Amino acid sequence: MTNRSRVLRLATRSSLQARTQAQFVADSIRAHQPGTDVELVFVDTTGDQRADVPLHQIGGQGVFVKEVQQAVLEGRADAAVHSAKDLPSENVAGLSIAAFTERRSPHDALVGRSLDELALGATVATGSVRRRAQLATLRPDLSFVELRGNIPTRLEKIPADGAIVMAVAALEVLGLTDRIAQVLDIELCVPMVGQGCVAVEARTDDAGTRDVFRSIDHSATRRAVEAERAFLTELGAGCSLPVAAHLDTQGVFHAFMARDSEVVQLAGSIGASDDHKVVGAGIAHECRRRLRTR
Repeated sequence: MTNRSRVLRLATRSSLQARTQAQFVADSIRAHQPGTDVELVFVDTTGDQRADVPLHQIGGQGVFVKEVQQAVLEGRADAAVHSAKDLPSENVAGLSIAAFTERRSPHDALVGRSLDELALGATVATGSVRRRAQLATLRPDLSFVELRGNIPTRLEKIPADGAIVMAVAALEVLGLTDRIAQVLDIELCVPMVGQGCVAVEARTDDAGTRDVFRSIDHSATRRAVEAERAFLTELGAGCSLPVAAHLDTQGVFHAFMARDSEVVQLAGSIGASDDHKVVGAGIAHECRRRLRTR
């Protein structure tokens, strides 16, 4: 089948951010593969359906991607478009990551008040145990409340004289960066694995579709996110502790792990000739060792 006659179906969640990301992927494919017709297939996920329940109670990993992946496995779509940070560390049987798009900002941000503006005992809303653990390390006086919902909904739930925590990339996608009170440095708040980039999955037995996405696969982003995902894989699917990992553009790997009041935060370098996955896994092993020996 030639590109000119092909219809490429992209499965995605139906939230505004997800639709915008999927449309970006569609436009990129059209630009690189002239004549390719792209359609979006909208899918509701468990995470969307249970927006009133804290993520850690639903089950955490995969709640925003399982149904989207299933649409591809069942042949209702050719590829799945995700926020890379939503993907579990282990690939699903029958699927592989065909592309990582170039990473946007990986940072977290405070919307409402900055850290310096937050009064003693102020309230911060976030649905992420990772963000909560890191901010509590910086400001033990802060009070935390649960936050769920799509981006417009969350922006309506900023506590009085408080703040909410959001990914800068999510606000960039929707043109809402003017709402940011403070971008948090990586050293203050290490991002979630894969934060800031989009991942595209296709069936492992569908070489034609995977080839289409080669043109939008960003090699530096792939290397970084693969190292971060190796960190997460080493910890194991059963790990429920607050963890974070990010490989920056200078080759510095930042890692965070916490258990109750114990915190481990490490930084190490990954050179161009290093096996990035091995280094990512090794840093995870060291984080776990340090927590165990305390």
